[in-house]
Amino acid sequence: MNTLSHYIFNLVVLGNSIAPNQTLAIALGAILPDVPIFIFYGVSKFVYQLPEKEIWGQAYYDPLWQTLVALFHSFPLALIGLLACLYWQWHAGAIFFASFFLHSLLDFPVHHDDAHRHFFPLSDYRFISPISYWDPAHYGTIVALGEVLMMLAMTPLAIALLKSGISKGIIFILDLLYIVGYARFYL
Repeated sequence: MNTLSHYIFNLVVLGNSIAPNQTLAIALGAILPDVPIFIFYGVSKFVYQLPEKEIWGQAYYDPLWQTLVALFHSFPLALIGLLACLYWQWHAGAIFFASFFLHSLLDFPVHHDDAHRHFFPLSDYRFISPISYWDPAHYGTIVALGEVLMMLAMTPLAIALLKSGISKGIIFILDLLYIVGYARFYL
């Protein structure tokens, strides 16, 4: 899934159930797993000035970057963090790691060639899904449309959880980015 949809989805799922007043912890847990990918892209694009095809076709698979991505998408590490926070009764930390875990769980079924090592460091296994959240060769056009529609449907629920006008405005901007991004990439 796209990073921004993780935010909306996690906010709705966790904010409507176990953590209605922990929107910041939910947001950080939803976004943090993809931070190494953003750093990778920034370094590749703006420091090394690599073309897009080389960034995603070769550089992304460098062992250093793959290890960082694996660390930030690891089920075992997220669960250890969650259990530690529960043990020490740090509620915001537990919500953060629950959101972090949910991010990885949602990524698990929608990555084909770019599958993460979700069981790292216990295993280097990658679940190679038959579908992709972005790759048209693996139903990415359909999966991405489903993701856009899901985000639009969840928007009213997400907005109901947020208190500030700025936060609510961000949700509308995210929806607009999804619609424009889908149209630009697939249409």
